[in-house]
Amino acid sequence: MSSHHPLPFDPIERAAQLWQDRIGPAKTMAAVTNVMRVQQILQSAVDAALRPHGLTFARYEALVLLVFSRRGTLPMKIMGQRLQLHPTSVTNIVDRLQADLLVERSSHPTDRRTTLVTITEAGRQRQKAATVALTDIDFGLVGLNDTQTAQLTALLTEVRRAAGDFTDS
Repeated sequence: MSSHHPLPFDPIERAAQLWQDRIGPAKTMAAVTNVMRVQQILQSAVDAALRPHGLTFARYEALVLLVFSRRGTLPMKIMGQRLQLHPTSVTNIVDRLQADLLVERSSHPTDRRTTLVTITEAGRQRQKAATVALTDIDFGLVGLNDTQTAQLTALLTEVRRAAGDFTDS
């Protein structure tokens, strides 16, 4: 999965040992550094799978969100909330998707302040093909069995909950 030659040792483990020897407890530093490195690995795999489809992960997520909506249409504000993005980022994503004819913008019929985004048939087809590409590589997550993947998801969800990323209702 990595684009370079693997090192003959784990550099994060080595850094943790040096940290432990020179600074203090290294468990949190090693965990965070591992998460950050895994994020780079996953991002690289996902980018490579989506590139042939002309999508970034952010644009792919927007298409999936629209596919999951009841009518294939959502207000831009709701898209931003669900994707946890700043309004400017949502605008940029929608601009690119619209330029590629994957979504259309329209005015809300009863609220002039609201812009609706609707996925096109081309957008549905692109999302479907990109989903096949991502699921074929398990979104780049390798080396874990189903139980371990569930455990990882649960642990990362706890970190997100504790950081205030969402609340249980």
